[in-house]
Amino acid sequence: MKKIINGKKYDTETAKRMVTRNNGYYNDFKYISETLYRKKTGEYFLHGEGGPMTVYAEPIGDNTWSGGEQIIPLKEKEARRWAEEKISVDAYERIFGEVSE
Repeated sequence: MKKIINGKKYDTETAKRMVTRNNGYYNDFKYISETLYRKKTGEYFLHGEGGPMTVYAEPIGDNTWSGGEQIIPLKEKEARRWAEEKISVDAYERIFGEVSE
């Protein structure tokens, strides 16, 4: 997916995929998959997609929704916060480095 947001290009084909997580509801209205990417410039962004009962849903008519996808630019602090909540410690440290106890 490619998108220009605030004059900056975000492209899932050219950015480095850092980690992907999903909720396991494959082929379900509640399915969500999110991937954290890092651009060559060091900027982070999230590519998310989901079914019609998720935050990624898109309206297609009166009270009718479809699955959709979005690119969400993230500052490093926001990317770290997302990772703290959504991925394992090992995956977090692989991306951001080891965290002291």
